Amino acid sequence: MIKLVITENEENQRLDRFLKKYFSGASLSYLYKLIRKDIKINGKRGKAETILNLGDELTVYISEDEVTNLQKSKKLQHSKKQFNIAYEDEHILIVEKPFGLLVHGDQTEKKNTLANQVVSYLIEKGDYRPRIERTFVPSPVNRLDRNTTGLVIFGKNNRALQTLNQMIREKDCVKKYYLTIVSGELKQEIHLKDKMSKDEKSNKVTVHKLSDAMDGKIMETIARPLQYANGYTLVEIELVTGRTHQIRAHMQKAGYCVIGDEKYGNAKVNRELKHRFGLSTQFLHAYKLYFNDAYEPVKYLSGKEVIAPLSSYMESIKKDLFVPKRIR
Repeated sequence: MIKLVITENEENQRLDRFLKKYFSGASLSYLYKLIRKDIKINGKRGKAETILNLGDELTVYISEDEVTNLQKSKKLQHSKKQFNIAYEDEHILIVEKPFGLLVHGDQTEKKNTLANQVVSYLIEKGDYRPRIERTFVPSPVNRLDRNTTGLVIFGKNNRALQTLNQMIREKDCVKKYYLTIVSGELKQEIHLKDKMSKDEKSNKVTVHKLSDAMDGKIMETIARPLQYANGYTLVEIELVTGRTHQIRAHMQKAGYCVIGDEKYGNAKVNRELKHRFGLSTQFLHAYKLYFNDAYEPVKYLSGKEVIAPLSSYMESIKKDLFVPKRIR
């Protein structure tokens, strides 16, 4: 028999999700059997969906040897810091993701990811101590494609992470803005709202009309032209929803392809810009976050704006393509 007391970084989560992290080497069927027969919360039986509160005492009726066998040892991958810090306090870290870096690992890269770099940074600072944390790991609440640059938010403790995830899910809590250059001269703001489907094999999104008889997810994008010349437009994109490849697919459907985008872009334009600038992937930068409405423990963020400037390389492309003429 072992006893576990729920800490601040473990509270407010379902019992089954806590156990899945704590007994990371156990199968789901084993965990649900454990919940039915061998676990009590404050002396009473619980259910998989029971929410754990601060100070709850879990009694698990298995031996310490069994516990050891069911836990995977933590393999922390130290990664050299490549990101810049846009904002940081005790609850939240907002970083500027560079080009070519994955937020999370995949089959091509598991060690050198933004998530691992952030964890390494927080360990070095002393803000995260993995030896005393049984289940919590600082994690991102929004994601960017490997070749999209810009702002990514991390929660530094469990309560902040849960709150930030809730804020991202709820419309208008956190407004996300991107800068991109598209082919074609967009002269008026456009508000795009459609359905989407995704081909998992090709990892490509198709945009459908709202009236189409299919069950695709809603995608909503607002595109505001900032500057146009010579067949190109610098556009501020506001993401109302956050779907896979949303900006790239939506702008293609609207007739204004993101430059450099091999998957959804204009091949002729891309060839010209690759020759001219060496641009070989999408020109897309998550440049601004606005916290319109924040909840505790990060309510103080309400009204805060965080901005990440374009990289020098992206700025040089922008300056070369446009004459200094603003339209608003």
